[in-house]
Amino acid sequence: MFDKKSRVAVQNLTILLPQGEIVNGCVRCPYHGWSFDRQGTCVAVPQLKPEQSIPPSYQVRLYKCAERYGYVWACLRNEPLLPIPCIPEADDATMQLIPQFYEPWQCSGLRLMENSFDNAHFSFVHANSFGDQQQPEPVSSEISSLEYGLQVRATIPVVNPPMQRKNLSIEDEVTVRYVVSTWYMPFSRTLKVTYPNGLIHLIFTAATPVSDRTSQIIQFCIRNDIEADAQAVALVAFDRQVTQEDKAVLETTDYDTPLYINAEQRMPSDRPGIIMRRELAALLKAHGEVEQRLEMLV
Repeated sequence: MFDKKSRVAVQNLTILLPQGEIVNGCVRCPYHGWSFDRQGTCVAVPQLKPEQSIPPSYQVRLYKCAERYGYVWACLRNEPLLPIPCIPEADDATMQLIPQFYEPWQCSGLRLMENSFDNAHFSFVHANSFGDQQQPEPVSSEISSLEYGLQVRATIPVVNPPMQRKNLSIEDEVTVRYVVSTWYMPFSRTLKVTYPNGLIHLIFTAATPVSDRTSQIIQFCIRNDIEADAQAVALVAFDRQVTQEDKAVLETTDYDTPLYINAEQRMPSDRPGIIMRRELAALLKAHGEVEQRLEMLV
């Protein structure tokens, strides 16, 4: 379950960072205009008279943070358990990074991560984008364990709809994706797709828990072409179609995702998700935590 302390921290960051503004090197809250310095100390309260001092209790907790890939990463504990995901393509000057979306989804981060590595849902969930219901059998994949998660490699045939042909510079009705998917514990992933013509389309997705039911989803993509080859607005539009198809299904699933493997039915293509659940259960145990599902609390 998402603990109260972390929930409040995320809510505070959600209010201060996206909607606040920097004034004289401080973050000014958009609600009442209070300003906080780098140490979390309140240095300006417009509602106070000039002769009134700011109460020392007007503080916000200080969190370690870093800027990477054009986004702010915050650590809600004293020290991070794992480093920020390393994406070499993002530092490659020959590639372009395109922000895609930042929005709340009503599902757990684990559901989203499992979905990202599930080759069996393409034919049905994505039948209107790149899936083929006439070929429902998932392709085989190669799974490797990593210190911080796992990696899956697969070669996946996909439908190439008209709106995507310009994006890929491939006119064939069907093409192939050479996929390398990497999971970074707990709720981040990259999907690196290489097409037969050498085009690379890498997607980064992360889910930040906001509450037990809600995750804040962020996504951007990285390409090895330029705007003249494929317009960014068209690239975002196609990926948004795909993610909206996922979202429509994921928001119908139980947000209280069990780590106990036998709590839900499985098939061979669910192997990455099984590994994820085991790794997360081991991570919780290593830090003195145990799974507390909603049904265990009633």
